[in-house]
Amino acid sequence: MRLRYLAVSLLCFVAANAGAQAKRTQAGKSPELRVDFTRETLPNGLNVIYHVDHSTPVAAVLLWYNVGSKMEEPGRTGFAHLFEHMMFQGSKNVAKGQHFSLLEAAGGRGGADINGTTNWDRTAYFETIPSNQVELGLWLESDRMATLLEAMDQAKLDNQREVVKNERRQSFDNQPYGIWVEKMGEAMFPEGHPYHHSVIGSMEDLDAATVEDVREFFRTYYAPNNAVLSIAGDFDSAGTRAMVEKYFTTIPRQPDPPAVDMAEPEQKAERRTSVDDALARLSQVDIAFKTVPGNTADFYALQVLSTALQSGQSSRLYQVLVKDKQLVQSVGGFADEKRGTGAFYTTATVRQGSKTADVEAAIYDEIERIKKDGIADWELQKAKNTTRRNFINNMQSSLSRALNISVWTVYYNDPNLINTRLDKIMAVTKEDVQRVANKYLAATNRTVVITIPKPKAAAAATQQ
Repeated sequence: MRLRYLAVSLLCFVAANAGAQAKRTQAGKSPELRVDFTRETLPNGLNVIYHVDHSTPVAAVLLWYNVGSKMEEPGRTGFAHLFEHMMFQGSKNVAKGQHFSLLEAAGGRGGADINGTTNWDRTAYFETIPSNQVELGLWLESDRMATLLEAMDQAKLDNQREVVKNERRQSFDNQPYGIWVEKMGEAMFPEGHPYHHSVIGSMEDLDAATVEDVREFFRTYYAPNNAVLSIAGDFDSAGTRAMVEKYFTTIPRQPDPPAVDMAEPEQKAERRTSVDDALARLSQVDIAFKTVPGNTADFYALQVLSTALQSGQSSRLYQVLVKDKQLVQSVGGFADEKRGTGAFYTTATVRQGSKTADVEAAIYDEIERIKKDGIADWELQKAKNTTRRNFINNMQSSLSRALNISVWTVYYNDPNLINTRLDKIMAVTKEDVQRVANKYLAATNRTVVITIPKPKAAAAATQQ
């Protein structure tokens, strides 16, 4: 259960159909994109956000919890992701599997429209349903927030542990290049750091977990004062507020969860590891430079830098590594947004016959050119246009708008970032891009994972 982000002419259409207010400030300028919402906090601490959009007869109900794998204690990894599964196993008034069946019977489509997702920094649940079924969505979310513990037992825990193990096999162990992200986190962050272990966690930790361990995790983090409820789409504000009060105000507040210690020693040298992959057919180079938390000036400059360096066929790395030198099959990357230390990632799949060392050298050469000379005006404009297009594309549904409002409330306590985020990107200058390249893309600040194809027989012999 995971959630895997047009031109000015399209902007007018999207703004009008997204419940946004589009208006021209000056002749020749793009219209302003604005998503209107209201926010309130219930007496038990639950944050509630309402975004009304009558353009289509559907609504999205989302409940985001301020808990991810970084909150897990040593020896208890994987609990946040396990709970993503446990929350669909039934509560006091909803039988196992009935969450999906009730919503689908009411017109929900399942799949990406009724799901849950977990990462290092948060856990989210959501459903998109016909607008006349908002009350059903609110009741279902409130029932499992209030009563999941009453329905939790050893059999359900054992069952979902096996489901998570199968998910690991399918998504990590039995996939080409499936474990480089896990190996990257382990190499980049010291043991005990909240980002050191993968979201899916240790199977040994999950095997050792007891029902009481799981109950305590739920009591600590699945509380109204640790959550954000968002409703977006075609609904009546007054009636929906009454439903929220009816179903959520009686759920008791819990003590605030303990703060997470994100401190770590300064990295002073390159870190490097390799992965023998029996399923891979080509070598892969993955590079990560430690950067900054999201929603900071340097983060937005790093986003622009990433687009210029490695986004699309006009990017520097594509032109050099794919077209000119023909060293790789593909290359790309992104500036990762986290609440703690983020990273600037580059991934290159090496062409048969090329050397990983040559690929690395070519990547570092392009980075050094930007550090020395900066980027061109057209690269800056392209990066901003690309970001704007992607952002607007991502605002077309009620669900996507609610997802963005929710995540920025959980991360930064700032739902209005949905209206100001583009401004932060547009304010980035060429000097900002050159500055962050020099500040963060240093050899002493990087971690490298090399994936090496290895026949199954050879890999098995190595492990003996």
